[in-house]
Amino acid sequence: MLLAVIKQNFALFSRIYATSISSKSLLHPLTKVQCRNMRYLNQQEAISVDEELFNEYKFSVDQLMELAGLSCAHAIADAYPPNSLRTNKVLICCGPGNNGGDGLVAARHLSLMSYDPFVYYPKRTDKTDLFKNLQHQAERMGITVTADCPVAARVEAEYGLIVDALFGFSFKPPVRDAFKPIMELLHGTKLPIVSVDIPSGWDVEQGPQSDCDIKPDCLISLTAPKLCAKHLSNASKHYLGGRFVPAKLEEKYSMALPQYNGRDLFVRLN
Repeated sequence: MLLAVIKQNFALFSRIYATSISSKSLLHPLTKVQCRNMRYLNQQEAISVDEELFNEYKFSVDQLMELAGLSCAHAIADAYPPNSLRTNKVLICCGPGNNGGDGLVAARHLSLMSYDPFVYYPKRTDKTDLFKNLQHQAERMGITVTADCPVAARVEAEYGLIVDALFGFSFKPPVRDAFKPIMELLHGTKLPIVSVDIPSGWDVEQGPQSDCDIKPDCLISLTAPKLCAKHLSNASKHYLGGRFVPAKLEEKYSMALPQYNGRDLFVRLN
């Protein structure tokens, strides 16, 4: 009698679980349909959106940076779970601006998600305490932050993933000499590259400018995708993060952003 009850309950649980999985799988096609109407921002629009977030909506830089970097960490964990990589060691390349700040935040959160981040941060920003504090927070959590460009052969041997957080949407080519060694490493690596908001070296609107530009395996657009994202290869993963855009601001710029699922901090766009 007991065995019969157990079998009956197991069968019921299996039907409920299967229905739950089936329902969840329906979310992704809906998101893809929504993405068709999503607007890609040009450089000036991206700058204006940021300015309005700061001036009209009174977000602070460190507040948005924390939210952006956190969403990047979650998107990376979705795209490349630690056990899917050859090693959980991640090289995070950070530039001098807000994009680099997003990378420092992401490094801190990835260290709490079973990754072993190592930060290359060659050109520090001393204008405010914000970036000093981000570096300090990372180092206090046991993350190495160095200004020495890593050797390509060592990166290939020791790391499983590279995060490109060098240049953001304010970047205009060409790349400065100080960043050419790391750009050469990114161009030549066989490891998967995740770019934050803009693949470094790309024109924000026109995309890659030569065959020497990096080809990221994954792009995490922040706030809204920029025009350069249309030049991603079909094989690249594309995520949207930065779940903080007020509805009125989204409407003003006709962004038509896809709906985030539940408590997720990111949406996969392809």
